[in-house]
Amino acid sequence: MEYFLEVVLPIPLEKLFTYSITQREADFIQPGMRVAVPFGKSKIYTALAYRVHQNAPTAYEAKEIYQILDDVPLVGPFQLQHWEWLAKYYMCTLGEVIRSALPSAFLLESETLILPNKETVVDEMELSDDEFLIYEALQHQSALKVQEISDIVDKKNVLSLINRLVQKGVVRQKEELYEQYKPKLVRYVKLSEKYDDDQQLEELLNELSRAPKQSHVVLSLFQLRSGNNKPIPITDLEKQSGSSKAVIKALIDKDILKEYQIRQDRVVYDEESEEARNIALNEHQSKALEDINKGFAEDRPVLLHGVTSSGKTEVYVKLIQQCLDSGRQALYLLPEIALTSQLINRLRDYFGHKVSVYHSKYSIHERVEVWNNVLKNAEKAQIVIGARSSLFLPFSNLGLIVVDEEHESSFKQFDPAPRYHARDAAIVLASLHKAHTVLGSATPSIESMHNARKRKYGYAHIPYRYGDVLMPDINLVDIKEATRKKRMKGHFSETLINAISETLEAGEQVILFQNRRGFAPVVECTTCGHVAQCPNCDVSLTYHQRINQLRCHYCGYHMALQQACLACGSPTLDKKGFGTEQVQEELGQLFPEINVGRMDLDTTRGKYAYEKIISAFENQEMDILVGTQMVTKGLDFRNVSLVGIMNADTMLNFPDYRAHERSFQMLTQVAGRAGRTRKRGKVLIQTYNPYHQILQQVTTNDYDKMFAEQLYEREQFKYPPLVRIIKITLKDRDFNKLNEAAQWLAESLRNVLGHQILGPEYPPVGRIRRDYLKNILIKIPKKQSLAQTKNSIKRIEKSFNAISKYKSVRLVYNVDHI
Repeated sequence: MEYFLEVVLPIPLEKLFTYSITQREADFIQPGMRVAVPFGKSKIYTALAYRVHQNAPTAYEAKEIYQILDDVPLVGPFQLQHWEWLAKYYMCTLGEVIRSALPSAFLLESETLILPNKETVVDEMELSDDEFLIYEALQHQSALKVQEISDIVDKKNVLSLINRLVQKGVVRQKEELYEQYKPKLVRYVKLSEKYDDDQQLEELLNELSRAPKQSHVVLSLFQLRSGNNKPIPITDLEKQSGSSKAVIKALIDKDILKEYQIRQDRVVYDEESEEARNIALNEHQSKALEDINKGFAEDRPVLLHGVTSSGKTEVYVKLIQQCLDSGRQALYLLPEIALTSQLINRLRDYFGHKVSVYHSKYSIHERVEVWNNVLKNAEKAQIVIGARSSLFLPFSNLGLIVVDEEHESSFKQFDPAPRYHARDAAIVLASLHKAHTVLGSATPSIESMHNARKRKYGYAHIPYRYGDVLMPDINLVDIKEATRKKRMKGHFSETLINAISETLEAGEQVILFQNRRGFAPVVECTTCGHVAQCPNCDVSLTYHQRINQLRCHYCGYHMALQQACLACGSPTLDKKGFGTEQVQEELGQLFPEINVGRMDLDTTRGKYAYEKIISAFENQEMDILVGTQMVTKGLDFRNVSLVGIMNADTMLNFPDYRAHERSFQMLTQVAGRAGRTRKRGKVLIQTYNPYHQILQQVTTNDYDKMFAEQLYEREQFKYPPLVRIIKITLKDRDFNKLNEAAQWLAESLRNVLGHQILGPEYPPVGRIRRDYLKNILIKIPKKQSLAQTKNSIKRIEKSFNAISKYKSVRLVYNVDHI
């Protein structure tokens, strides 16, 4: 009897691949296990076992699998179901979902090893210079990787060189799998068993009296042991005794001390406290908790609409406690890694070591450990806090998902596929596990509020700040008038400067928000008007003063700032516009004695960079924090009484149907960072257009009016939540071919789907990383079947791919495009 295994390869293939297996393997393999399989001529991939069956493939002959990599499934049945839904709904392949979902340490791939061929006699005179270098290197090393060969000959593409050496019989190729994850082993030390006897111990101490350093180490070990019976790490013994590694090593060599190793997780937290149970909710929070539980009883996701600083986190903690008491796991989703550092500390105080964290700033090893802990349903992974990728973890007993700041666009993944929205995917995941979902925000997205009004979601509202602190006093500053009257100092109005001075004199802190990083977005020659452009993208280069570079924020291209114009040679270069770097510099000139911090993508590249900046600001080591949208989201600073928004117009005038909704959300959120304790906070918004409806709604904190206006506009122009949108982006390096292909695709879609097709149209940035882009927007009315529409689009894509001329044009689908 022949047995076959269908596997999912982590590459964008529409179909599953089938391999032949033995009966013993068929009995052992379960869906969700990893298997190494040969694919193509000589590649080995890690694939995920999907199904064992007895039907041989008809189109090709099934190869045998290479090896089974797991004893138990790495991926649970709920996960596979969820990933299949993601692939189907977001129009990508299951392989792409797996590539995105699994930490890369689990996806072993072959690395070609080049070995010396011992069986042939090599005539060195026949080898070229490069070939001889490789041959010589292999005399001293047992094997070389392709990358190492590339470094030896100082060439990027060395495959042809390797092929020549293989043909001459000088070397052999071997495909080898590498396991990337290595457990962290901590070195511990204890006294050798033979000194358990008091008499021998006395003899030892007499013996060591002539070696005072070694004697001191042994005495330090006794001191550490007397405190508790826990294992003693070598590093602790070094610190306690103040001696060097060499002294401890000498004692280990003499067999006086014994070294051993224990596997330890890289991230370790403290014990839990009873605080979570003792949190006292005020009447508004208690009412919200009651409404949430009502919604849960009806099996509906619940939208928690609580103004900024209303104490939503305490409500979440109560819900998490309920979830843990019922013996289930909880997932807490956040849009930004910046938010996790503050929240981890709060949740750790309540739940101690039950909290695990999972996001991309963590190392690959740390992520593997969290994955394994969740898989085992370990105590230390009962609560997982993470960014959107933590949705993919192998939960087996999920009881609650909290999606905090649910309106954030950071929950949507743009590249690579799957281009999923974590909020929507979380609701589907919760329904698979029969778990509850709560979506929290001070400024809910139009879609979520629309669902709540239509009773698809439950609804809970906290209308007042915790401790009855007043909402901040929001004022608009007309910088058009101030500029006309010459009352601006750089990019600061007199009103803002005076407010900053008063706040600093009172010993309080300030947050300034400018949604652009760098120093200046444009460097222009005032003689000929030339602007430095990125050679790969359709954007101007942004000037970064600290590193004196012009950088592209799309592809990373950079060059040194030129002293003269590249077009006309004139030295008259002027910097237009301003970013966070320039705001920071101007503050240094206006207030030379104060400490200004900056929080944007440039200052938060390191693993602990967020934590350092946030804790420095919390501990009042900085007086003013300048930042991009990172500072707007859910951060809780007790001593901030003034928030300044440098220019509100850039967000309002963005070519996007969500621009007004986003501006309202961002301005309200950043305003919410002010006055979170006793004193009423103050917010100043600088704008050239203080009469804009959205800015007026922000000053009165009128969410309902904004919602009604935006919903009316979207009804008129047919935008979500009243219709669904799929955006198709076409990419190619040939401008004419792209135009022709986009036209063909749009016409074909119109023939099948009617007139709800917009485009093809160029996006605001029409070229990125040398690829020209064109967008087609498909609007799908609510009553039209989404699945059938997607099938029609896929059929048209097949016809499109059959045209040889358009082979190089890439299609990218973005379902529920934001």
